[in-house]
Amino acid sequence: MNGRYERQQPLIGAEGQERLQRARVLIVGVGGLGSPVALYLTAAGVGTLGLIDDDVVSESNLQRQILYREHDLGVSKVRVATDRLKAMNSAIVIEPYECRLTAGNAREIIARYDIVVDGCDNFATRQLIGETCSLLGVPYVYGAIQGFEGQVSVFDARHSSVSYGDLFPLSEHADENRDLSVIGATAAVVGGVEASEVMKLVCGCGEPLYGRLWTIDLQTMTSCTLKL
Repeated sequence: MNGRYERQQPLIGAEGQERLQRARVLIVGVGGLGSPVALYLTAAGVGTLGLIDDDVVSESNLQRQILYREHDLGVSKVRVATDRLKAMNSAIVIEPYECRLTAGNAREIIARYDIVVDGCDNFATRQLIGETCSLLGVPYVYGAIQGFEGQVSVFDARHSSVSYGDLFPLSEHADENRDLSVIGATAAVVGGVEASEVMKLVCGCGEPLYGRLWTIDLQTMTSCTLKL
């Protein structure tokens, strides 16, 4: 047993660890949600992580985007994240994309991966992820946060007929006047759940959130799982 993974391997088995090492996971958005997802998947030994984000680190990011430090201000998030994750686990491969996911590149990029994880903060990009993943048959681990609240689901047509578009129908005005207030702990909790869902999908253990929506309110510590 590899000493690095000795605390998780009894839970996922040697085969599960090997699956993690072979897995290719794309994280769209390396911000509040993408930071904990990337950190936990790197620590767990996921073999290849794709990171896509066109933004640079700003001061307002530091309250919740735990991949970054003050001296990273103004630097590409993908570049900083790549360096930090490689320093955490030199055995993994990081594939950086310093760009935005668009209708012009989504299919080409997503086709290279086994799973796509939601780390973005707008409906338009999520719609694009959902549509492209459905087209290519790639599982989509969805997550969203606002304030003290968050939610996670897994969309995969092989296991559930419910898609992201069914849950949130397309609207050209959906991203207008969005409330972007959030506490860092909300991102940590929801990002951790997304990372857990990825591990379950890769290792074939537990019950992934197919056709279900998990929600949490950190103000009241109320959590529930809804059937979609």
